[in-house]
Amino acid sequence: MQVITFKAKPKTIFGLILAAVGIFVILMTFVSNHNGKAQTASAQKISCATDEERVNYLTSLGWEFGSLREKVITIPADFNKVYQNYNAIQKKQGFDLEPYKGKTASLYTYNISNYKGNDNVIANLIVCDGVLIGADLCDPSAKDGFLTGLTKNENATT
Repeated sequence: MQVITFKAKPKTIFGLILAAVGIFVILMTFVSNHNGKAQTASAQKISCATDEERVNYLTSLGWEFGSLREKVITIPADFNKVYQNYNAIQKKQGFDLEPYKGKTASLYTYNISNYKGNDNVIANLIVCDGVLIGADLCDPSAKDGFLTGLTKNENATT
């Protein structure tokens, strides 16, 4: 039977412990900051209680828009595949509709006039209790239809 011994001075032991704690802290910081969720500016609460706040929000993203339609909607209590896909788009931009299942919200729809030469595009803002909980850009036409998260207009000259 062999016995392996290790002799170290107290300074060496302290240095090894300090290095191990430093590595642990760095790893914990990295893991907590990279939890796999996309973090965007939209993850913050955005007040859209008034028409002025909604207009300022869309304008800050570089969108020009016209007429407004407003209607009250109910977020379904159970998400079907369509709502699951829509909520996946919302999660990518920092929103999540799941906490609002079964609640009523206001849907504000604006006609966007400066989307890459396409005048069929609309912006939808979903607002619950004065806070923006979801948003999208879409072209509902059958020919060129699309739906995407509401992003900054990269072609804006602001």
